[in-house]
Amino acid sequence: MQNGIKKHNKRFILSLGGSLIVPNGGIDTQFLKEFEKFIRKKVAQGCRFFIITGGGATSRHYRDAAAAVYGKRLTDHDMDWLAIHATRLNGHLMRTIFSDLAYESLIQHYDLIDKKATDSKIVIGVGWRPGWSTDYDAVLLAQDYNVDQVINLSNIDMVYDKDPNKFKEAKPIKRIKWKEMRKIVGSKWKPCLSAPFDPIASKLAQEIGLKVIICNGHNLENLDNIIEGRKFVGTVIE
Repeated sequence: MQNGIKKHNKRFILSLGGSLIVPNGGIDTQFLKEFEKFIRKKVAQGCRFFIITGGGATSRHYRDAAAAVYGKRLTDHDMDWLAIHATRLNGHLMRTIFSDLAYESLIQHYDLIDKKATDSKIVIGVGWRPGWSTDYDAVLLAQDYNVDQVINLSNIDMVYDKDPNKFKEAKPIKRIKWKEMRKIVGSKWKPCLSAPFDPIASKLAQEIGLKVIICNGHNLENLDNIIEGRKFVGTVIE
């Protein structure tokens, strides 16, 4: 047991990238319908979920608007707070979709452990403080609620050794150690950072020995394979 929280073998932490919820074209209701159906099916089978929502295009739109008006006076702190509130808006959307199953409150303060949350079938987490992304919040949840892995749902199938959009020779990575992963993502956080996993989250994940799987969230059949311990497409970091 950790922090008085009993380990639940069918409890999963899903770090749901904002690009899946709100891509550049607006809220992806088709994806949300498919995701809702999938999660309800797995809950009926006995699974329990923490779902942490990213900010997606909403956060970028607000940050771009602030930069257009306020210019160079806009600080990283300001940009992070705009992104955090975008994650909270997406979190409220997700909690509404699962209102009959989800815990009544959003998890948004990660310095406290809400033991009542562990009784819920679905718990929604959102952004907390400036200085990192919701990836870090997902790692904190794993640490606090005694879950041994995080499934990071993004818009990429796997992590590459280089940016595949810039380098044709970029190679996909099936398994990687945190030491090597941190060489890829770096050590510093910046708002709008494009990295497969937040550098601050990567540091903590390495410290606590957490396993993280990065995969494409659009492929729900693949997600089911991960949950059920079958062969899947994705990158395992441990």
